[in-house]
This record gives sequence, C-alpha cells and structure tokens, in this order.
Amino acid sequence: MAAALITGGTSGIGHAFARELAGRGTNLILVARDTDRLESVAAELRAEHHVDVEVISADLAVREDVLRVADRLEDPARPVDILVNNAGFGLHTTLLDKNDIDLHAKALDVMCLAVLILGGAAARAMRGRGHGRIINVSSTAGTIFTGNYSAVKAWCTTYSQALALELTGTGVTSTALCPGWVRTEFHQRAGIKASSLPSIVWIDAETLVRGALADAEKGRFVSVPTLKWKIANLVAVHGPRSFTRWFSRKLSASRKKH
Repeated sequence: MAAALITGGTSGIGHAFARELAGRGTNLILVARDTDRLESVAAELRAEHHVDVEVISADLAVREDVLRVADRLEDPARPVDILVNNAGFGLHTTLLDKNDIDLHAKALDVMCLAVLILGGAAARAMRGRGHGRIINVSSTAGTIFTGNYSAVKAWCTTYSQALALELTGTGVTSTALCPGWVRTEFHQRAGIKASSLPSIVWIDAETLVRGALADAEKGRFVSVPTLKWKIANLVAVHGPRSFTRWFSRKLSASRKKH
C-alpha cells in the first residue's frame, strides 16, 4: 500500500490532501506542530478510512525538527511514495517594519528552507526506487507582488520546477500547486479580511486536491486549479507588468486585520 507524508496535514489544504489520499487507501504520515490535533485527526482518518496513520510532531521552523522529518522520508525500511510540502502560514505584514523581521525569517524557514530540505530528501529516496510524486504547495500569490508572501511563493514555484528538471527521466515528478483563494481557515488565521471577495474567486479544497493529484500523476510541473484561475495566472504571468503592479497594490490595500 502506498504512503504519503503531508506537512501541515491537520488543517486547510493539508487536511484535504489527507482525507482524499486516505479515501484512496493511501497510508499517511502527518506532520504538524499541535500534537493533540495530530492525534485527533489521525484517529478520525483511521476510523473513517481504515488506513495506517503515523504522526510526527514537528515545528518546521526548527532545523532539528526538519531534519527529523527528512530522515523519515529517507528511511529505506518505510518508503514514502508521495510528499506534500504544504506547511505554511499567511503574512499580513509590510516589508518595512523591523518588528516583523523574525516573522519574515520564520516564513523563509518554514516555506522555503524546509521545502528545500524535505523535497531533496524525498527526491533522493524516490529516485533510488524509480518512482514517486512530490507536490509543493505554492500559490498564485507568487505571480503578483504582495509582500514577502509573494516572494516566498515565487521561490517555491521556481524551486519546484527546478527540482522537476533535475528529476527528469527518474520516474519521480515534482509539481508546484498554485491555488488562488481556497475555502479553508487559512485567511482567518493570517488575519486577512477576505469577506469582501466575490464568491466566484473561491475554490473548494477538495476540487483543488483532486486536480493537483491528477496533475502530479501526469508529471506536470505546475498545477493551477480550475479554468478561472488558469486564466488569472496566465494574465498575471504574461500580461503587462503595469497591470500586475496595479492589481497588487489594490489587493494589498483591501486586506485589513480583524
């Protein structure tokens, strides 16, 4: 039976991946900071889907914890077939406030460095077995200019594609998942007011996850869910930079802390 390791697997997009994969009979390794929530989600998935669920309590801002998860990915006795690099958090901060330096550093640790280390560990192990899927959860925010979050996600998308190129011909794929606004608690946790957004922009997490898994299986470098977000991504990437900068300013101005 296949096994998938999911970081940030107890909430939001990560939890949606866990539910979808468990429903397909995939055993899970869930990584998150909150031990109680890990155990609760694991018990729920075991009862509902009758799969094995291993839990690893780890803070991916801490290098020792990241290396512990990397060791699990490279354990030859317990192979991992799918890695979902999902752990992350929103940044409702400016680039100019020196009081936010630690928060920006944490964002780089969790959403860049941990992704780099875990992606490399999974890729080495999977390459040795000749198969595997790596999904790095990025964002369409990486195509616009809304602070450090955009910068972090732009890095993630680029890293994921670079990894995919290095894995060409090995049987292992790397896919950057670039969602838009997904119906989860993510925005609320980040202190971002999203209630003013029209309903048409939202995506269901289940739809997102199924599309990502299908794209990963096809070996696509980038997965953008639904036609509306594919068009939006195309405009952001290939449209006039002046429009992208204007839109980024408008979006940044519309975000208010609760």
